[in-house]
Amino acid sequence: MTIDEASSVTVPRPPEPIERVFSADSLAVAVDRNDLEQIGVRPRLGAYVRDTWAYRSLIHVMAVSKAEAENQNTYLGQVWSLISPMINALVYVLIFGFLLRIGREGIENTIAFIVVGVFMFRFFERSVMAGSHSLGKNMSLVRSVQFPRAVLPMAGVLAELAMLGPALIVMCVISYLSGLLPMAGRITIDGYWLLLIPAVLLLWLFSTGCAFIAARLVAVTPDIDNLLPHFLRILMYASGVIFSVERYLSQFSWGWIMEYQPVAVYLYLVRSSILDEPAYPPDAFMWLLGVAWAVVVAVVGFLYFWAGEERYGRD
Repeated sequence: MTIDEASSVTVPRPPEPIERVFSADSLAVAVDRNDLEQIGVRPRLGAYVRDTWAYRSLIHVMAVSKAEAENQNTYLGQVWSLISPMINALVYVLIFGFLLRIGREGIENTIAFIVVGVFMFRFFERSVMAGSHSLGKNMSLVRSVQFPRAVLPMAGVLAELAMLGPALIVMCVISYLSGLLPMAGRITIDGYWLLLIPAVLLLWLFSTGCAFIAARLVAVTPDIDNLLPHFLRILMYASGVIFSVERYLSQFSWGWIMEYQPVAVYLYLVRSSILDEPAYPPDAFMWLLGVAWAVVVAVVGFLYFWAGEERYGRD
């Protein structure tokens, strides 16, 4: 290149600074006008509740899918949802009801007493475990899609409620037929059996609140997932699943705590609905206590889960 050619080359001028499209004030106005929210932060409680309600169809679909997928790789399929609690109940009846004779004192129908306790506690136990695994088993969904995470534990507990429906029929049939045996107290079908529906719904609401709490605890500290089964096993014996709490623990000064703790309350409500046990008569105070436990735990559990919303999938 000659000197003349080099002198004729045009040197590009530096680009002009790009003018800002939005000022700080106009950006704030646009955010407020379009109700935009920052990604990765906890949403406001009111908006979170509305979003969760808006996803109710997803909750239903996930619950139905989970219920249908349960035991799908086995020969008996959904029948295991009925067989498993029946086997558990049979084992407890044989060991504690006949061999050890626990619960015979003050209980007229030991078979129905233990069957109701095992079926209902199994629903609570599976609901809590479903909540504790709801985030971990759906972590790819949590990390890739923006939605209220409360959908996951709610869907897990709703799936357990769907599987409980047929089990309730089996529970009622076994309880009634046990009353025909000569060594067991009679069970009559009357209007009190209708109270089984609100009792189960209260237990479902309470279990949902516990699932929220378990979901966040396991998400923050995964080791808790290994402790939950042991805690639930202790709670089973402390709730009167196989024996009367009032009869065996009322002699202690702290016995009333076990009698009025929530799981024992819901077992009382279900037993007072379908059993003719003199020790479990319909009690208005127990119903008020059941409503209070369900509402308080559901609200507290939801708020506790919402408080950690921005951490799920990021820890």
